Parts: sequence; structure tokens; C-alpha cells
Amino acid sequence: MKKLEFPIIGTKVKGLNKKFDINSPKGRSEYFEAKAGGEIAALKNYMQSNTFVAFLLGKKNSGKGTYSKLFTEIFGEEKVAHVSVGDVVRDADANWDKIAKNKLDELKSYYRGFISFEEAVKALKGRSTANLLPTEFVLALMKLYIKEHEGKVLFIDGLPRELDQVSYSLYFRDLINYRDDPDVFVLIDIPESVIAERIKYRVICPKCQTSRNLKLLVTSKVGYDEKEHKFYLLCDNPSCKGERMIAKEGDELGIEPIRPRLEKDEDILRKAFSLHGIPKVLLRNHVPAKEVGKYFDPYEITPEFILSYDKKNKKVNIKEKPWRILDDNGVESVSLMAPAVMVSMLKQLVDSLNL
Repeated sequence: MKKLEFPIIGTKVKGLNKKFDINSPKGRSEYFEAKAGGEIAALKNYMQSNTFVAFLLGKKNSGKGTYSKLFTEIFGEEKVAHVSVGDVVRDADANWDKIAKNKLDELKSYYRGFISFEEAVKALKGRSTANLLPTEFVLALMKLYIKEHEGKVLFIDGLPRELDQVSYSLYFRDLINYRDDPDVFVLIDIPESVIAERIKYRVICPKCQTSRNLKLLVTSKVGYDEKEHKFYLLCDNPSCKGERMIAKEGDELGIEPIRPRLEKDEDILRKAFSLHGIPKVLLRNHVPAKEVGKYFDPYEITPEFILSYDKKNKKVNIKEKPWRILDDNGVESVSLMAPAVMVSMLKQLVDSLNL
């Protein structure tokens, strides 16, 4: 079956030849202003007295959290909330005694389901990856959580998780009686080859949980372990003290352990894509290599870092080249840096909200 393919929305600005450092907050700020200043101004004006709800839909490790963080970076935490359904559920489990003491009646008032409230609570405490929490109870928990973020744009990550939840997400605001905002589906198209490499070479800081990649996103400090014959990254987060970043157990297997999840996510994307009556923001992480120059500047393409070790001088050498992959339809492509994808989101949001 041919995979979904979204339109290419370029970022090139005629006459703009400056190269921006999109890996730094200051450089990204300048970049976004140059590439989407008009759209940002329109959205800021809208967000002075209005909000909207965006449902982030994409395969696991497609960058949903990253795009939410970039949007928050542009518009500020006082205006935006990233609502991870998984985090809300885990937080409710960990802090259930506090909820039961202070907010139990409120939570009950939001709940409507085919099992009793007490049974739903038992499901929360005994849930597993094989037995998901009833959607109706998730919605009640979300209402409780979202009420703490009144007046903010919401990026909801993790709903829908199942095919039958697509309709729940469409009527999400009505079901929880929250607010009468415009809503939009943000659909993310990303090749499995990109997801696989992101997982396979991913490392995280054990102290601050900052995530990087030995192949696609190195830190400013790269080392080589002569005993293990392996390269490693030192965290360069200013709040850290150069902790050695480590791989998660099982990441070396790539996407194979999560393939059933990816197939389910693909089905959900297809169903959401085919729905009528709700605006859609279509984000694509990749562009055919032969066309990328028409739409994007070279620094917007994800680089591949080639690491080598000079044993004589005890030095790690780093070279870069455009990272090329095959997309899910077998087309040679390049992956885009997250800020370039964000520019596409900003442009489409302005259209979706009729600004």
C-alpha cells in the first residue's frame, strides 16, 4: 500500500541569503522571524484574546514533543501548554492519593463511561501496555489537568491512540465540556528509516534527560573510549556538568520492537487524514533529494555526522554531509531540521485559523 504523502511547503525567502544557527535559541529566533515573521505576528495577535486546540498525530518518535517545544519557544509558556496524555495518566497514578483527597468529586463529575468509576480507577492502578485505560476515564483526567491551563493554546499529544478514539478526539471539547475553541489535526509524515536511525543512535543525559544522537545530532563535546572502541557524547546543557550521555537499553534494535505500534499509528493517520470538517496541518519531515534545493536552504537539511578518531593526537574529528534516506515509498530523500518543519506549521496554522 502506498504511504501517505503530504505536499511540500517550502521555507525559502527570495533575497534572503543569510545562514542561521538553528541549533541555538538566539539563532532560531532570528530564523523564525526571517522565515515566518508575518505568520508569527498574526498568531501572537490572535493569541492575545483567543486560543485553539491542536491534536498532534504522528508515529512514535515522529517529533511531536519537539514541535510543541518549538511552538512554546516562539510564543512563551504563558500562552502554550503541551498536554501529553501519557504523562497525565502517569501523573494521576503517581499522585492518586492527592487527587482522591482534593479532586475526587470533580473528577467523578466529568466521567461518563461503560464501566463504573470505581472500576476505572482500578484500571488506572493496574494498567499495562496490553490493557489501555478506558478512553472515557482518560478524558475525565484530561479535563482535570487542562483546567489548570485555562487561556492557553493546547497541543494534545497522545489522543487518539486507537482507531476508535479518532471520533473522541473530534468531539473532545464537547465531551469534557471544556471550551469552544477552534481545533485542528496536526498530522506528521515521517519515514520509518528516519525513526529507525533516531532510535538506534539516540543517547540521553542521565542527569537532565537531554536527548541527542551520535549520528544526527551531536553535542559540542564528542569523546572516544579507547577501551570500548566507541564514540560518546558529553552533555552540553548549561545546567549539567558534562555528564556522559548513554543509550537506552534496546535502542540498538531500532524500530523492530515497536513495529506493531508504528503500523497502528499509520492506520490512525490514514483515518484522520480522510476526515472532513476539521482543519488539518500537514507536516512532512522529508523531501525528495532532487527537489530539496527548490524549497529549502542547505542548513535546513538534517546533517549526518561522520566521526573518526585520530589515535596519534587523541582527537575526535567530525565531518558533516547531508543525510540521505529512502522514504516509505522508496524515494531517495533528505530529512528536514525541526525548525524548518515548524515554519510549515506556522504558515498552515494561520490559514487554518483564517487569520
